[in-house]
Amino acid sequence: MDKSELRQRLRRTRRALDEATRVELSARCCEFARGSRFYRRATNIACYVPFDGEASPEPLVAQALADGKNVFLPLVGSRKPQPLRFARLDAKTELRINRYGIPEPDPTHAQLIEPRWLDLVIVPLVAFDVAGNRLGMGSGFYDRTFQFLAHRRKWIKPRLVGFAFDVQQVPALQPSAWDIPLHAVATETGLVSCAPNRSNDQPRSDK
Repeated sequence: MDKSELRQRLRRTRRALDEATRVELSARCCEFARGSRFYRRATNIACYVPFDGEASPEPLVAQALADGKNVFLPLVGSRKPQPLRFARLDAKTELRINRYGIPEPDPTHAQLIEPRWLDLVIVPLVAFDVAGNRLGMGSGFYDRTFQFLAHRRKWIKPRLVGFAFDVQQVPALQPSAWDIPLHAVATETGLVSCAPNRSNDQPRSDK
């Protein structure tokens, strides 16, 4: 199965989950993400607004704000291709609908941060494997934005943690030359450590 076919199949799979199940499984994903060293050590955290049946990090966002952390949401901009920008989310943040139909902060009234100053990025995905390879929606925004990580051997920051349901894990994905691998993936049954040499979180034993 090529990437396009796999993407369509797994998008249908996650959309087929009923709302109650999606909420329950997403909450479990958030619990494992919050229990990780990535979260505990982070001050500046980027999340996303769920779309198309994605696992929702909204409980994690609420907890991060309660914990006094700074939370940021991505801005896709009006042209392609270009990197993502990240705007701070707080009680005064005004949201608008972007070209994909997803709410995002209005950049004219938002506090922006350079991606390299984020500590943790919660990344949406369609499919993943244990090597940290990720299949997204096909636009390449996250790979383009965090391309600088490919050239770092020290001070690897931010940490990229995928957010997904177990049904989105596949045996293997063939990465492209420009793909940036994930450090871990939070699912409803645990935190999958995709690159143990890059983190102190232990790989999950149930898969």
